[in-house]
Amino acid sequence: MPMRSKATRTVALIVVSLLLSAGRSAADEIRVMTSGAFTAALLDVTAEFERATHHKIIVVTTTIGAGATSIGSRLERREPGDVVIVATGNLDEFIKAGTVAAGSRVDLATSAIGMAVRAGAPVPDVSTVDAFTRALLAAKSIAYSASVSGVYLSTELFQRLGIADRVLPKSRRIEGERVGAVVARGDAEIGFQQVSELLPVPGITLTGPLPPGVQRLTVYAAGIASHSASPAAAKVLVSFLASPAAAPAVRRSGMEPAAVAATPQPAPLAGLGVR
Repeated sequence: MPMRSKATRTVALIVVSLLLSAGRSAADEIRVMTSGAFTAALLDVTAEFERATHHKIIVVTTTIGAGATSIGSRLERREPGDVVIVATGNLDEFIKAGTVAAGSRVDLATSAIGMAVRAGAPVPDVSTVDAFTRALLAAKSIAYSASVSGVYLSTELFQRLGIADRVLPKSRRIEGERVGAVVARGDAEIGFQQVSELLPVPGITLTGPLPPGVQRLTVYAAGIASHSASPAAAKVLVSFLASPAAAPAVRRSGMEPAAVAATPQPAPLAGLGVR
């Protein structure tokens, strides 16, 4: 208990200093649009942030979405929103479109792609590229995310491994729910999504991240919506999420804080996989 109290006091001191630097003390509602990858970390720190600042976090959506319900469409319609947390590629597009304020981007975390099977099912070896390739070929059905990890797998990695013609016909893109839920129901033998999006799903076993050489890390960043009604409070939340106070929650969610994860990835190897 004393350790918890000390941690809470540390969080409060950090956040109060951020509030003072932002020049704002009034309590506000902060509406957050976040992709699924950062949702667990955000929810983990919400209560402490609210206690320390008296601001109220309202999570508007927990997925990048598609079509009319996507974060991009919500921003274009100017739905109420203050903080946007998505992959950097998406956020940069929003900044270019003018729906997220230029200069507001702050990198928060780096996320790896993971693979999962239904709980109780045999766990395939994916520790090496060759083993990973064999697991893909042996699987009867594959599910992958509609976001950045799935795009990478379906349009780049399967082709580079030389198995796209054998793997894509038994694969499907998942929209509107987490890949882990599809695997847990038994609707796919293996599934791929960001590790932080697989970990909270019951009924699955995380077989591990993709092996070195084929892994693709994604940086998630926060920005402030151009039409934010509470830009000062939004800036405080973004600064807090990027601070050391939030780092333990980021790690618990299966990601690495961007400040310490900004190390070069090994260059992808040419000629991988089974031909």
